[in-house]
Amino acid sequence: MKTALITGITGQDGSYLAELLLEKGYKVYGLMRRKSKLDFGNVEHLKNEIEFIYGDMSDYVSLVNALKNSKADEIYNLAAQSFVGTSWQQPIVTSKINALGAVNLLEALRVIKPESKFYQASTSEMFGLVREIPQRETTPFYPRSPYGVSKLYGHWITKNYKESYNIFACCGILFNHESERRGKEFVTRKITEAAAKIKLGIQEKLELGNLEAKRDWGHAKDYVKAMWLMLQQDNPDDYIIATGETHKVREFASIAFKLLNIDIEWIGEGAQEKGIDKNTGKVLIEVNPKFFRPAEVDILLGDPSKAEKKLGWTRKISFEELVRRMVESDYKMISNEVGM
Repeated sequence: MKTALITGITGQDGSYLAELLLEKGYKVYGLMRRKSKLDFGNVEHLKNEIEFIYGDMSDYVSLVNALKNSKADEIYNLAAQSFVGTSWQQPIVTSKINALGAVNLLEALRVIKPESKFYQASTSEMFGLVREIPQRETTPFYPRSPYGVSKLYGHWITKNYKESYNIFACCGILFNHESERRGKEFVTRKITEAAAKIKLGIQEKLELGNLEAKRDWGHAKDYVKAMWLMLQQDNPDDYIIATGETHKVREFASIAFKLLNIDIEWIGEGAQEKGIDKNTGKVLIEVNPKFFRPAEVDILLGDPSKAEKKLGWTRKISFEELVRRMVESDYKMISNEVGM
């Protein structure tokens, strides 16, 4: 039986990866921060199938203990302060978790079990002010947020440990991947939750930032399969995981509302743009400049051809299906909460 240690196991990606590994017969260990109130997050339904180890990415000793206890064959480092917006308000915490946390875990691996295979969750936000479209594994990085910068350190320190200590280490440069389990602070989940609440009459309108921002959105369930595939190869390598499609925030919102039989008509430009219900003329979506990034990333579009060719990876869930799943999940959950 293979063993795997997942950091960030209670998050979106961690939960889907845990499901995948359990299905494949792995013994799964999950690193969990000790809190005053026990919270299993997205792995609540798996809590009896996972062995949890208390630890913290900023505490090297606890990571050493986690590796000693798990004796993991595969280590997936998914732990992160992952909300880009928060990284401007908490740049030091973001760096401690995303950058120093990665090197803490790599150093623990080097000392305790250097033969383990290591996966580092890199991100398309490292491309930032993009140097070419689409972005490939060879595209130069230009991060535009403390989050992107911190992740770039984690990316490069992983490559450095691979080359310095002959560690089997892979970086997955994942483009935006969402799901029904996405945190409510992320724009995609913010849209689908608001659309459901507006449809149910318990919210008046939705405020968004840059409607022109273009992202390459896929479903997290598809993307965690790529993580696993990377560690099953004979040789470690880095891969972009993406759909090869880009969509604007405005389009995501239009589709989400349309799925609830609300047709949105867009009027105005820039900060004055509004989304209006075609049937009622009511303003349902407004732009609020407070949600603009201090340094914007205008477009992210990945080229997944290397992963498709070498890993045999393909996505199964389309953009439209992703939005549908998120909308239906939020509508059902909110309806149950309010007794409708």
